Order: sequence, then structure tokens, then C-alpha cells
Amino acid sequence: MGTPTEHPSLLPITHATLAADPRLLAAARDIGARHGFDYTDDASTAALLRERRKAVRGAGNSAPAWLGALAIIAAICWPLAASGVPSLADRSPIVRFGPGALLLTLTVWLWALVWRRWKRELRHPLLVGYREVIAAATAYGAPVTQVPDWLVGRSDGGTGKGVAPIPSYEFAGSPPPRPDCGTPNPNIPIPAKSAAVSQYEARADEGGWHDEAGWILLIAGGIGIGWGHTQQAPVGYLAGALIPLAIVTWLAGHRQGNEKRALREEALAYVRALAAAQAAGASAPELSTPLRKLYAEDSEERKE
Repeated sequence: MGTPTEHPSLLPITHATLAADPRLLAAARDIGARHGFDYTDDASTAALLRERRKAVRGAGNSAPAWLGALAIIAAICWPLAASGVPSLADRSPIVRFGPGALLLTLTVWLWALVWRRWKRELRHPLLVGYREVIAAATAYGAPVTQVPDWLVGRSDGGTGKGVAPIPSYEFAGSPPPRPDCGTPNPNIPIPAKSAAVSQYEARADEGGWHDEAGWILLIAGGIGIGWGHTQQAPVGYLAGALIPLAIVTWLAGHRQGNEKRALREEALAYVRALAAAQAAGASAPELSTPLRKLYAEDSEERKE
């Protein structure tokens, strides 16, 4: 298997965006001073996010989590196995159900341990500070390109604020007026969103039912023909019309799948171009939900 192509990481907010508003830059530096980290350094911030993401994922996918999964399977299987073994079936309920109850208790304890470790990693002081920077950027009206699900303790592609949401930013008094400071690095062009990318955003959640519908139609057609043959009922043979309909459904799904794959490649190229422009110093716009999910999927694929 070849080495995956390296692409720049798409940060939620960069130095270029922070520097575009002196008020926001000062707030980010103040937050960094309190947490002992320079959030205006894009390279250091990207390395921090990679490191902490690995730690967060590792806490949720650790040995206690797997042991808990095995324990709950054993807790469910024990009573079933005990009832099927003659030497145990006539024993007291303590023998038949006691080990399962102990394993269930062990599962709860292990998963509670995993939950606490996972939340502790999410509450790492440097991640807390970075979430404050994102909150400040939102409060000052700066574009936040994307907030990774793992950073706020949200399931991949999920909705809601998450376990560690972006906090509200409190101004010290009324916010000062925004100075006229122009746009960050105007010499670095931001990739334009093509019609194909917009179409991908609109169609990202379409489809996914053609295979199932095709099989249902095929099975229904076969059952109808079989019933007509066994019951000597010619009307049953009419169900045979469902079989070509199943083929048409599969062909439609195949065509839609090809179209979506082509649109996905266009959208992925756009997101990667945004990441490259951001790495060069441009301020990337906020990603839509479909593009955010696409970027997250691409990031996972490149890490495998």
C-alpha cells in the first residue's frame, strides 16, 4: 500500500484571520499568555491539534473500552449458556445469573473509566484555550473555517454542541469598534467554489436506497412468481414485472453513484485547495456541513 499524499491541515482559524482584526489578535495573544501557548503560530497549533486529537481518540479507543465490550458480551451470553448446560440449569439463580451480573458491573466500571479519561483529554488546558480562541473569533465576526467534531467531543458527523462545546466569549466591557484593516494577504487568492461543489453540497445526503429497494423488488417478484406457480394462479406471474423494475432501480442507483463520486472529487479538490491557500497565509471561509464532513472523512482516510 502506497504512502498517502500529504495535504495541508485545514485549521479552524489561522494567524492570517487573527491578524486581520487587531482586537481579535490581542484577545488570542491574551488567551495564549494565560495558557502558555502561542495560538497565533499556525505550525505549532497544527502540531498541537494533531497530538491532542491522537490522545483524545486513544482515550476513547483504549484497552478498557475493548475489555468492557467483551465483558458485556460475556454478561449476556452467560445466562443463555447456563440454561443450556444441564449441570448448571438446575443450580441456584446465583450460579446462573451471578457471574453475568458481575460482568455487567465490570462493564459499567470500565466504560465509566474510559469516559472519565476521554473527558480529561478533551479538557486539556491547551485545548480549552484553543476553544476560547475560536469563541473569540466567532464573537468578533471572524470566519471559522471548520470545528473538528473531536475537538468539541462530538461523534463524527454528529450534530449538537458536543461534550466540550465552544464556550461563549465575554468581552471586557463593550467590544471596541473594528478598525478598517483590509483583508489578510490579498495577494493569495481564495479558490472559487464551482457549480459542481455547490451541487455536491446540495446532493451530499441523496441516494443510498437503490440497492435495498432493488433487492426488495427482486425478492417480491420472485415470491410472486413462486406463489403463482405453486397455487396455479396466473395473477402471481404479474409480480415478474417487479424484476425488470429492480434492474432499472439498480441502474439508476449506479448512475447516481457515479455522478456523486465525480462531484465528491470536485468538492474534495476544492477543500484541499482551501487548505493549501490557508497554509500559504490566506483566510479560508467557513465550510458548510457537507464540506466539513467531507474534510473529516478525507482526514481519516489519509491517517489510515
